[in-house]
Amino acid sequence: MEPKSTAELELIKDGRIAWLIFNRPKVRNAMTWGMYDALERHCQALSDDPEVDVVVLRGSGGEAFVAGTDIKQFIGFETAQHALDYEHRIDEVIGALESLGKPTIALLEGFCVGGGAAIAMACDFRYCTPDLRFGVPIAKTLGNCVSITNVSRLVDLVGAARAKEVLMLAKLFGADEAKQAGLVTEVVAAEKIEAEVRQVAERLGGFAPLTLRASKEGVSRVLAARRPPAGSEEDLIALCYTSRDFKSAVKAFVDKTPHAWRGE
Repeated sequence: MEPKSTAELELIKDGRIAWLIFNRPKVRNAMTWGMYDALERHCQALSDDPEVDVVVLRGSGGEAFVAGTDIKQFIGFETAQHALDYEHRIDEVIGALESLGKPTIALLEGFCVGGGAAIAMACDFRYCTPDLRFGVPIAKTLGNCVSITNVSRLVDLVGAARAKEVLMLAKLFGADEAKQAGLVTEVVAAEKIEAEVRQVAERLGGFAPLTLRASKEGVSRVLAARRPPAGSEEDLIALCYTSRDFKSAVKAFVDKTPHAWRGE
């Protein structure tokens, strides 16, 4: 299902299924601040919408779910507070998705990296095509770090050893390995995935909504009890985002020029 307008985050209601479609295909649906704001608003509204049973998230264009935050958004970062405000804001947005009181499904095609991986991990179910490339390759690209909450989500899904592969080796999971690791629910051929996800959504829509809500919230409470407190990583965020490495990596990415790490 493709968006019918030029909105960067499109909401389409199809029966009792709501489709949230990230719609910047020319840049692999990279997220702007406005898209994050819209995602939070939609999640809050859909949670209370009596006409919606299930929410499906997908990217437009077929090449990517979401390829992270648009790196141009980082050009103005100068202080540790800029970085802390950004990571706290992302936590708020992803938290609104994770706590949405209805089942959520991520339909993943192609690249699902950085902020896209965080969005996908906050969904209840993930279905992918065979060309999935899932990861957080910031050790290779920008030299920043992610919030402790997003690290926790990754560890919850794939375990500490594989989380280190993703974060430290900048590894991108393919579809089969993601399925084996429990990261995705199922791998489905590209031409069949929309129908498969729709069928799953309709199946969920036929179940007891209060039981689904209670089950989802119960799992969330178990996971929350195991997670370190938000904000406990602020020194790590400040270390990375205020570094010369980060500033030069952002500039190099935007300018499409070579970059060398200095560790400072």
